[in-house]
Parts: sequence; C-alpha cells; structure tokens
Amino acid sequence: MQALGRDGRALAEALLTLCPAHKRTPLHRLPALAAALGVGSIAVKDEGFRLGLKSFKALGGAYAVMRLVLGRVEAALGRPVDPRALVSDTVRAIAAGMTLCCATDGNHGRSVAAGARLVGSPCVIFVHGGVSPERVAAIAAFGARIVTVPGSYDDSVVEAARQAAQNGWTVVSDTSWNGYEDIPLTVMQGYTVMAGEAFDALPAPPTHVFVQAGVGGVAAAVCAHAHDIFGVAAPKLVVVEPERAACLFASARAGRLASAPHGEATIMGMLECHEPSPIAWEILGALAGGFVTLPESAAVEALNRLARPLHDDPPIVAGESGCAGLAGLIACLRDPAARDALGLDAAARILIFNTEGATDPALYRSLVDMGAGDVAGGGVARGGH
Repeated sequence: MQALGRDGRALAEALLTLCPAHKRTPLHRLPALAAALGVGSIAVKDEGFRLGLKSFKALGGAYAVMRLVLGRVEAALGRPVDPRALVSDTVRAIAAGMTLCCATDGNHGRSVAAGARLVGSPCVIFVHGGVSPERVAAIAAFGARIVTVPGSYDDSVVEAARQAAQNGWTVVSDTSWNGYEDIPLTVMQGYTVMAGEAFDALPAPPTHVFVQAGVGGVAAAVCAHAHDIFGVAAPKLVVVEPERAACLFASARAGRLASAPHGEATIMGMLECHEPSPIAWEILGALAGGFVTLPESAAVEALNRLARPLHDDPPIVAGESGCAGLAGLIACLRDPAARDALGLDAAARILIFNTEGATDPALYRSLVDMGAGDVAGGGVARGGH
C-alpha cells in the first residue's frame, strides 16, 4: 500500500518535524537476552521516548490532526499552505472552529489531544470506565474535554462517532469502518516513521518482527512498510495480542474479518480491542506470518525481563502493553511447533517494538517484581507469509 511505504513516511516526517519534541527514538540491542533465548539478535525500538508522550501513538493521532487541519486551512484560503504555517495565528484561527474527537484506551487520545493543542483546535476525548485515572489526567492536561462512556473501548468508538455526527465534529480514529478509511490510514501512515527509523538503524534487515496489536493499525503499518522496503525479503511479521482481546487472531482462524468476545479485562489495556480495523486486517490477513495470543502472566514476565536485564543489556521501561512483542517472542520460543514453523533459530534477527513506556506509573511500579509464572496457555495461528 503506497500510503504506508517510503513516500508515506516522508510525508509524515515532513509534518512531525514541526513538533518541538520530535526526534528519533532509541534502538536498543539485547545480546545477553538473545543468547539466553537462543536467537541470533534482539533489537528493541523504544517508543517510550516518543514526542514526550511515552508512546508510538504520538506519531499517529498528532500527525493526522496536523494533516486534517492543513487540509481545512488550504480549502478555506483556496491555496496551498506551507506546513510551517501550522503554528501561525491564521491557521490557529481556522483550526479553532474545527472540533476534533476520538475514542481511546489512553495513548491515542493523548496524541490527538496534543495535536489539537498544537494547532489550536477544541478536542473531545471519549474513554471507557477501564481507562485508568492517570491516563485520563494525562489526556486532560492537553486541554481536552473528557467524556466517559459505559462499557468497553468498542462502545466508546460508537459513542464518539455518534456525537461527532450529531455535533459536526471530526473523528480522528485509529480504527476504520465502512465508509471511514482515510483518516485511520493517515494515522497508520504516521506509524511508518517508527518502522522506518528502526529499519534504518539495523545493521542487517530483521528476519522476524513481533508487533503487538489492538485494532491492528500499528502492526499493519509496520508490515506494509517492511514489504515496501524489503520486498520479497521482508521479515516474517508476527502479530501479538492478549488472549482476552484477540480479534486479529480470531480473524486469522476464521480466514475473514471476525470479532473477539467481550469478557474479563486484560492487563494489556492498550491492546483491549475486540473489533479489528478492516483496513489493518486487509494487510495483515494477506502478509502477516503468524498470530499469537498471550495470557496475562506473559506481559508481567516480559515487563520484568526488560526492567531487570541480563548482564550488560540496557534496562528498558516498557508498559504492560509495550512489552507484548517480547512476550510474543518468548511464547513462540516455548512452543516447539511455532518455533520451527517461524524459523526462530540461532540465526534469527528479531525486531521488537516497545510501543509504550510507563504511561501509568503506579501500575508499572506494581508490576515490577511481580512473579509472572510460566508463559502457559495462549495460542498460535500461522499466516500466509
């Protein structure tokens, strides 16, 4: 998909460089952990430093806001506008009449709210009851109005769309639905910056990429960008989800778009999505190399492995959802059939994304040192790549 290739990354970077805190995030090597797990190398792209928002989501929502406002300004003025004018009084006057909204588990809403403050647009963020007070406060700190919706993340998505239609607001969602694809694709385009930075920094292309998924946007963006960069030599991409909210795993098993049943909440709250994004599934259903589900203990173990590294490996602060890529790798290495099917051997070069830092510091502190137990349960479904 061209929008998620090299040109898409260039478009996103051109706008994101206008953000005062924009800079490349670090790529850490973990040779001691790789040796202990029996793979050739492990690299972790650490998004806990992204734009001061502690999450890769900073690349998507804020970028989409900037693109939308730029488009509205150009339509109002009847001429092209230099992106550097986004922070000008003229642009802010037009943006002030454009209310932006979205549903969130925490990180996407924070990014949209930050983008809205940058350009001067009013912002309304819809959260469900499972979003922690710390994450809600972080969103509100950017001046967004918070609306709490009973039920799940999917319920908040529906309510955000309903109120937006009623009030003439613009929804900046990271999930798509029928007739609403352009903005989610723009959000995903922002994520290609993360993928491209990681590929640029690696001495050799990865053989495997493990990416966590909620609705699937970031996994699909990484997957599509890898195929644009590497072509037939693209790494096997494995999608990782909590077993309590595994909508992409359900889709892989069904061979079509499918939802996951609602049930007990998962500790991996940023991944707690039961309906996949159709445009993300279109990419992942065709190109992903596997789909893995995780029990709750897997996230706690992976979080602690990163917080308390082996030997000279650097410590990494990874939130309970940010560490899921590593947890997925460990789960596959403990499953002989998955290990063999994916070719996870001593020559494997693994790329993982720490998609968030400690965005809920109190929860992070409570999980560090918690006994994780064995990564039992979960499941593995292999895809077509």
